[in-house]
Amino acid sequence: MKIRVGVVGIGPLWESRHLPALRALSDRFEITAVCDPVHHRAALAARQLNAAVHDGYRALTARGDVDAVLLLSPQWFGPLPIYAACEEGKAIYCAAAMELKDDEAAILRDRVREAGIAFMAEFPCRLSPATLRLKELIATRLGTPRILFCNRRRTMEAAGEHGTRCELDLVELIDWCRYVVDAEPSSLVAVSHNPRGDGCADYFSLSLDFADPSAAGKGAMAMIACGQYVPKSCEESLAYRRPADLKVVCDNGLAFVDLPNTVAWFDNAGQHLETLDHERPVGEQLLMHFHRAVESLVLKTASLEDAHRALSIASLARQSCTSGQRVYC
Repeated sequence: MKIRVGVVGIGPLWESRHLPALRALSDRFEITAVCDPVHHRAALAARQLNAAVHDGYRALTARGDVDAVLLLSPQWFGPLPIYAACEEGKAIYCAAAMELKDDEAAILRDRVREAGIAFMAEFPCRLSPATLRLKELIATRLGTPRILFCNRRRTMEAAGEHGTRCELDLVELIDWCRYVVDAEPSSLVAVSHNPRGDGCADYFSLSLDFADPSAAGKGAMAMIACGQYVPKSCEESLAYRRPADLKVVCDNGLAFVDLPNTVAWFDNAGQHLETLDHERPVGEQLLMHFHRAVESLVLKTASLEDAHRALSIASLARQSCTSGQRVYC
């Protein structure tokens, strides 16, 4: 089944991820309309795809030849296109983390559920070939994860206008650690350096404790570090002694993950290095999952619950930064 989609917001990964994936999966997706606050940007994307251009997301979601909405950028729109898609009964692919309070995230979750539509949040770390291989190793060779070290560094300019990139990083990394551990955190503590009014900080550190509240520190723990402290003039320093995107200490060994395709792991037999370049790009993997969710007669709500949970934990992390205290999830 070919799904007709409308694109709302030309996000920062349009050229590198979404457009190549849509072209590669042209037998499954047909772009019929494009909307973006910057009309020139929308018109350029529409010409690339032979699609119609709209100035507003409501007109796009109301089109009869749009079966699903790809929300690729939250700037200026926020969650409003999701509500519009719910009203029209259109499936939603959400590639943008939105800064919502916990009650707002719950309302959005309930609204999507009431509409009975397919919803998929874009969490590329989950479906990267390296992560899928890591999950296999945990199940077969490495054993239960005990400590996770998750790192992401960007230049100050790349952090994103109005804090969007910062929020997206935090929500995505929280979900990634939840997925690898396969459990929910019971408490967290977070600190930040030089927080700014746009939602960003030079450095943000979050510790997620997955242990039972009565046995804090005795279960799995994830350390998430997001840095946006590198000036543009020193951009080449990002690659100098760069830490792994994810380091996992397990019962029977260690693994180092570099997205999207590399896993180095160590056990009693020594060092093993795997590069998974033969796998489909993560953009295609994500859209293929979305296609299956739309096509399925059974509504999949796991992605919606995961998005809500990650947003809620990110909100609690900001509370911990403000109070300087541990917060229970």
